[in-house]
Amino acid sequence: MQTHRIVSREEWLAARKAHLIHEKETTRQLDRLAVERRNLPWVKVEKDYLFEGARGRQTLGQLFGRHSQLFIYHFMFGPTWQQGCPSCSFLADHIDGADRHLSHHDVSVVVVSRAPWALIAAFKQRMGWHFDWVSSYDSDFNFDYHVSFTELDQAKGCAYYNFTEGDYLFDEMPGISVFFKDDDDTVYHTYSAYARGDDILIGAHNFLDMTPKGRNEGHTMDWVRHHDRYDEAKMPDCCAAATDPVSEARSQGRLR
Repeated sequence: MQTHRIVSREEWLAARKAHLIHEKETTRQLDRLAVERRNLPWVKVEKDYLFEGARGRQTLGQLFGRHSQLFIYHFMFGPTWQQGCPSCSFLADHIDGADRHLSHHDVSVVVVSRAPWALIAAFKQRMGWHFDWVSSYDSDFNFDYHVSFTELDQAKGCAYYNFTEGDYLFDEMPGISVFFKDDDDTVYHTYSAYARGDDILIGAHNFLDMTPKGRNEGHTMDWVRHHDRYDEAKMPDCCAAATDPVSEARSQGRLR
């Protein structure tokens, strides 16, 4: 850990006030970004998508429930994987608390993965989560919103992710997509974010960023485990790979 100067309370207060100026500047910039985000143009969703979950088969429009806004988290859980990604699970641990409030403020939160519903249901039960989670296994949804890649795209090194083409080691990646449904039940795509754009949802990172050691990582999120696996000495297998694909991709500079 870095050695820090030890000062008087008065010196500490002066330094803290100087830092507060920068914190307020960042807060105001985030407010401006939020306004800019809300003013982005929308795209009408023309394609029909079907999902499978606890309520059976549902269309994209039905995922909204009684709300006009739909927030989707693209959770890395491929069709042949035996469990969900630890990094996505880390983020998912934050969803239920927020969802209790968002459901009363015209927002439905739904998690989507390409794994078959039976695998999702078993993993969800293991993790003790309550949020809505559906499978897009028989749908183009993940591919159209650029969080899943075909073998051909990977072979050509032209998988489109985070608004650019690149060579990704994994056929599933994390992301956020947001939709709006008007009074005529027309659905619009309003926003998407990928890679570190998802980080804002991870409240634990905000705790760590205020501590002396910060996130204290070798590579991004390399310390994270499924919350029921922290007592295991070995890093758990993830996504049919030896390591967490998000951490590995970020360590190679593929995600920023």
